[in-house]
Amino acid sequence: MSKGFTLWFTGLSGAGKTTIAEIVGPELERRGLAVEYLDGDVVRTHLSKGLGFSKEDRDTNIERIGWVASRLTRHGAAVLVSAISPYEETRQKARDLVEEHGPFVEVFVATSVEECARRDVKGLYEKAFSGEIKEFTGVSDPYEEPSSPELKIDTEEHEPEESARIVVEKLAETGLIEASVPA
Repeated sequence: MSKGFTLWFTGLSGAGKTTIAEIVGPELERRGLAVEYLDGDVVRTHLSKGLGFSKEDRDTNIERIGWVASRLTRHGAAVLVSAISPYEETRQKARDLVEEHGPFVEVFVATSVEECARRDVKGLYEKAFSGEIKEFTGVSDPYEEPSSPELKIDTEEHEPEESARIVVEKLAETGLIEASVPA
């Protein structure tokens, strides 16, 4: 069984976390890895239903995702987490849980609030700017940028496919995956 790891994509809403993860995942599957996705929005629907967006509820959500990621990592999965995870301390707790069983690779998907708002198809930023949505990360609630992520990708400079390629290259460079797809 291959050794599991967690690839943790963090960044603002609309930064491109899920988009990049959805390109990286099939590439990892081509290399024979069992891939599991833990998307923040999907987890909130199933595992964290009923939680709001207070700091305490956000922390609880991220801690739950970290715990699930640690179990999947323990069983050899390549876990792709896409979650805003705005607080450094809570991301560190998730890292600690995962690293009991395998590597944790934090990918900071760095995108400005202005660009995320421009990309926003749901109109969430517009509602946050007008005060209609309270506690919106990056607008009325803080986002603490990672102090030392394993990888930082500026999605205003890189298209999603290129961003995914950078992630895959980093995983190969660190020895977590084969450098090329097996024949």
